[in-house]
Amino acid sequence: MENEKQLMRSVQLLRSFWSVQKNIMRFVQKTAAENGLTVPQYSILMTITLYKETTQKNVGEKTFLPKSTLSQAVDGLVRAGMLHREHVEGNRREIQLSITDQGKNLLKTIHFHEGSIHQVFQTAIEMLSDDQFEGLLETHLQITNFLEAQATEQGECSK
Repeated sequence: MENEKQLMRSVQLLRSFWSVQKNIMRFVQKTAAENGLTVPQYSILMTITLYKETTQKNVGEKTFLPKSTLSQAVDGLVRAGMLHREHVEGNRREIQLSITDQGKNLLKTIHFHEGSIHQVFQTAIEMLSDDQFEGLLETHLQITNFLEAQATEQGECSK
């Protein structure tokens, strides 16, 4: 009976995360499309903006995009003037990516656009008290750390 209760709790939590993720993706797709981007391109810009510059390999690891999808999306962003791409000095196989001013400006525009994923999330967190918000972040971090440790133990790529 206790095992069944624990299983139901894990199923409930998993369904909850799936529901949140499905709804996030709905707004990400809408936000990307409204700004002339594909979802992979939007994901790449959002990832690169966390760093001054980073390698294409690192972006692939963070976004989980297949190499061909990543490469095509980066090509499109470079052609559109959103990203700058160059070979890493001393390593011709590795590609360094950085976001351009045009890319930064697009992300700022997206961030403040009514109905964008950022605005929707801002409205959602305004419904939470400071304690609820901090508790949610803490809980997510605990779950993330546990899942990453499990993946590492099972020999999968980490982060």
